[in-house]
Amino acid sequence: MKALLLIDIQNGFCPGGNLPVADGDRIVPIVNRLIEEGSYDLVAASQDWHPDHHGSFASQHPGAKPFDMGTLSGKPQVLWPDHCVQGTPDAEFHADLNVDAIDYIQQKGENPAVDSYSAFRDNDQAAITGLAGYLRAQQVSELDICGLATDYCVKFSALDARAMLPDVKVRFISDASRGIDAAGVAAAIAEMRDAGVAIVTSSEILAD
Repeated sequence: MKALLLIDIQNGFCPGGNLPVADGDRIVPIVNRLIEEGSYDLVAASQDWHPDHHGSFASQHPGAKPFDMGTLSGKPQVLWPDHCVQGTPDAEFHADLNVDAIDYIQQKGENPAVDSYSAFRDNDQAAITGLAGYLRAQQVSELDICGLATDYCVKFSALDARAMLPDVKVRFISDASRGIDAAGVAAAIAEMRDAGVAIVTSSEILAD
């Protein structure tokens, strides 16, 4: 079974959103083509789904500004702008994304006391989502990952896929993803590669 995992392709991370990734919307046509022509048996997607009082929001820390370093439950935490709040347009998938083709949606980041970059578990690695169990139940043997942002949620999801699904071949699709800054993206790709994640492009996948 070959699966495609889409990470947080939501309005909040695209231009016009509350925490935009530069050119985040430009991956949508590439992702749609992968969905339609990539010979995937199933498509899963993660969705940031924060309560409006999430502790990673700078607004919950008096005197703090977005992107300050703060703490959350006693641990270092980047303080983000309010984003992807449950039930708001910011949390919805990008309007042009082929959501009808998505077989499984994993919402994350609902616990206000801990952030959750990975689609598989929270940042404390104490609480897992249902995604790994779902992929195991579907007998997935190959997992391609892409989305937003490369240096945060995509990277952590890919690393957790390798750790939690050790028998699954994991690939990161570079051109179907965008990151926050070039240095962070380069470091994330190196970290994923070192963990055994293959780095590929959409053209390589579509040429298979």
